[in-house]
Amino acid sequence: MADDNLRYASLPTRDTFALILAGGRGSRLYELTSWRAKPALYFGGKYRIIDFPLSNCVNSGIRRIGVLTQYKAHSLVRHLGRGWSHFKSELGESVEILPASQRYSEDWYQGTADAIYQNLDIIRAMNPKYVLVLSGDHVYKMDYGPMLAEHVKNGAEMTVSCLEVPVEEAARSFGVMKVDADKRVVGFEEKPEQPSPIPGNDDLTLASMGNYIFNTEFLLEQLLKDAQNPDSSHDFGNDIIPSIIDSHKVYAYPFRDPETGGRAYWRDVGTLNAFWESNMEMLDAQAPLDMYDPGWPLLTYQEQLPPAKFVCDSEGRRGMALESMVSGGCIVTGAEVRCSVLFSQVHVHSQSVVERSVILPSVEVGRGCRLRNVIADRACQIPDGMVIGHDNEQDRKNGFRVTDKGVVLVTRAMLGQGEGYFS
Repeated sequence: MADDNLRYASLPTRDTFALILAGGRGSRLYELTSWRAKPALYFGGKYRIIDFPLSNCVNSGIRRIGVLTQYKAHSLVRHLGRGWSHFKSELGESVEILPASQRYSEDWYQGTADAIYQNLDIIRAMNPKYVLVLSGDHVYKMDYGPMLAEHVKNGAEMTVSCLEVPVEEAARSFGVMKVDADKRVVGFEEKPEQPSPIPGNDDLTLASMGNYIFNTEFLLEQLLKDAQNPDSSHDFGNDIIPSIIDSHKVYAYPFRDPETGGRAYWRDVGTLNAFWESNMEMLDAQAPLDMYDPGWPLLTYQEQLPPAKFVCDSEGRRGMALESMVSGGCIVTGAEVRCSVLFSQVHVHSQSVVERSVILPSVEVGRGCRLRNVIADRACQIPDGMVIGHDNEQDRKNGFRVTDKGVVLVTRAMLGQGEGYFS
């Protein structure tokens, strides 16, 4: 990985301003995002989703970053302030929080393009040559340097980052780029029934990741034009891209795994099933996303906590965790944790068994509990003897949300313990 440090010397990355769209509500996550924006949602034992695009920027050598916030942003803003406020403006680096503040209109952010439009003055003040627009909702590792290099090489005005996915997978699910043999975008289809395949490969299509590179002046021109269109929904996918592909140089950039050349790991954890499944994937011996790669550190805010502790070692009362990730401050007392993700300061009491579950910070699991396929929201107090995930009908009667795949969401409100602050 040592040679990869050359990416930090890239002129395009130094001359790029990244804007991360982090105002999403994440409504398909139901109560899990009732009090937090989707990018503030926890992931992987110690991170929040917003940490992934931020870490990608820093590791790519892009150190001028704005995070656009809107929906229930308190925990997101708190996290950014605690974990991402160490950048030095005098060195030309910063992570700035850009809330919806009605700078150019009397409305809050109306769409992805409008969110960028309402920060035009900030973009102009930064005076970058390129603007990198990123979704703050996804879990993945990506070096943006090669995409910038391809953008410059192609003489592009806009470049769209895409995943090569099977045609049947993209149908009715993704915005799809129709490209020519040179990857120039010649058409855009929003969740089509029959996606256009990649030239030369009828099995794959290019699905948009919601990440874009623009030449700055071109972006400003298009945003001003879009803002004056009363019929626009002010969205990059629905409005900006379709309006420019015939008259401007727009290219697709296929995002591939740099080591295998195959499909890279990228997950939209926008449903309860996807959130649970993605966390479970991190437990694999060969996890599809390597969070332990020293050459690509994932950065976050981390409290100063004592090590995880496993207490008791007698037959029938043994504190242990197998095939699991357990964060700092956790205590497992005479209980079993199997194939689970425990975030910080979780306490599992004696005789309890936690299996295939995602337990968010500060949860206390009482004595004699049995949890399977559970997502427990932050600060839940699971009563002694409670059984969750073994009988879905009973789970529903108890007021928990059960998905079609049997994943059970438990929140403080469902347990009658209040809600709101613990996000």
